[in-house]
Formats: sequence, structure tokens, C-alpha cells
Amino acid sequence: MPTRRISFEESLHDLPKHFAAGDDLIMSHLVASLSAVFPDGEDFFVRSVRHYRSEITDPELKRQVAGFIGQESIHGREHRALNGRLDALGYPSKRAERVVRRVLTTRERMLSPENNLAVTAALEHFTATLAELTLTDETMRNLIDHQTVRELFVWHALEESEHKAVAFDVYRAVGGRERTRVMTMKVIRIAFVVATVVQMMLSLLGDRATYRPGRLRRSWRHFKQTPFMQPELWERLRDYDRPGFHPDDRDTTELVAKWREELFGVDGSLNDKLTAPAAAAA
Repeated sequence: MPTRRISFEESLHDLPKHFAAGDDLIMSHLVASLSAVFPDGEDFFVRSVRHYRSEITDPELKRQVAGFIGQESIHGREHRALNGRLDALGYPSKRAERVVRRVLTTRERMLSPENNLAVTAALEHFTATLAELTLTDETMRNLIDHQTVRELFVWHALEESEHKAVAFDVYRAVGGRERTRVMTMKVIRIAFVVATVVQMMLSLLGDRATYRPGRLRRSWRHFKQTPFMQPELWERLRDYDRPGFHPDDRDTTELVAKWREELFGVDGSLNDKLTAPAAAAA
């Protein structure tokens, strides 16, 4: 589970306002809204897992935690760079970052470390599910037209797939309760979707293109056909509630190996974005 020092920032300077395929309105704002959540969300994940680091006795899980922390830290940095560019284009990305930061800081003060780790494990299932969909479905990848943004999300998807079980395994290793795990996901599944939709709608309201006749209606018709609206996605998310669930129940070993080679093999398409050799988890 290597920490890959990578940078996409230099390639984001030519990012257009609507970077989704076909200049699509809703998809551009959805991707921007998701990116706005990641920097402080990833920092929250790291703090939630790191809180229990000293209680982990299994050497392999200790190494995985180190890899998880390294990968999530780079994710946050790269999404901050993307959000800075989106903010310059008129998206409310930085404002959304501040809101997410306040919400997560407040929840950490008010709720227990176990609950925060349960939230992290639940949201990691969200990201792992979307990551698998991104890596397996070319239609999903092609929703983003701008090459660098697409590459950033594919790289992020690979690493989410690599460490998808770490927060869950830490939660289980420190005695996290099964009832808390399941109930947390039931709340998060609704809250995350509602919060994302609200943020996307606020973002759309601030875009002049939203008010051009027929533009939003055409975009909505297209969005209904995307993988985001397919029942299989929501069935996979609900699978987390199943007794005995584990993230590795869906074996993505071959998928991860394929994309490691595709992106970072000898002729990997993202090798030119690496700023230093990948560091293995210590």
C-alpha cells in the first residue's frame, strides 16, 4: 500500500468551467461538490484512525494503517489543489471546504472516538464502492472530459480500493460495536447523499449557465442515465448493513493489480505525475 507522491496541479491551469463530458452542467457541479468534501474529509479519516494507532498490535495492520495515512494525506492535498482551481472558476469549493471542516471539527468534539471511527469506516465504504465503479465502468470514467481531472479521480479510486478495508479492520480490532457500525451507516447513507445534493444545488444556483433555457433540463435527462442513478450502486452501499460484512467480500485484487500496472507500471500513464518514488508503508 504505497504512498505515491504525485501532483496534478500543473495540469489544471487549463481547466474549463464545465469540465464534464459534453460540457455537462450537473456532472461538473457534482464532481466539484464531491471534491470539496475530500480534503477535510480525508484529514478526519486520518485523525479517526490515528487515534487508535497505538492500540493496534497486528504488524500487518500497523503497516496498512501507515499506508492509509500516507495515501489519504496526499488525496487531501491534491483535491485542495483542484478545489483552488474550481474556486477560481466560480465554484463555491473553498466555502464548502470551510463548512465541512467546521462540521467535522464539531462532531469530533461532541462524539466519541469510536463513533468517529465508525463514520470513517462507513464513508470509506462509500468511496470504495464509487472507486470500484470508476475502475470497472468506462462509462463512469468518461463522464469527466478533462484529462487531468479524470486521471486524478482514477488515481484516487485505485488507492481507495487499495486501502478500502483499513478503517473497518481498525474498528473491528479495537472492539467497535456491530450495532454502532450498522446504525452509523444507516444515518450516513442518507446524510451524505442529502448533503451532497444540497451542495450541488447551491453550486448550480451560482452558475449563470443554469438559467439558460433548456440547459438544466437536458443535463438532468443525461444524469438519470449515468451509473450514479443505477440500482446496483445503492444495493452495494446497503450491503454494508449485512451481518458479517467485510469490505474484502468483494474481491478487487485483480482490478487493483490491473490499474497499478496501467497507471504506475513500467509504461504507466501517470508516472510523469510522480514527484518522488513511491514510499511503502513502514
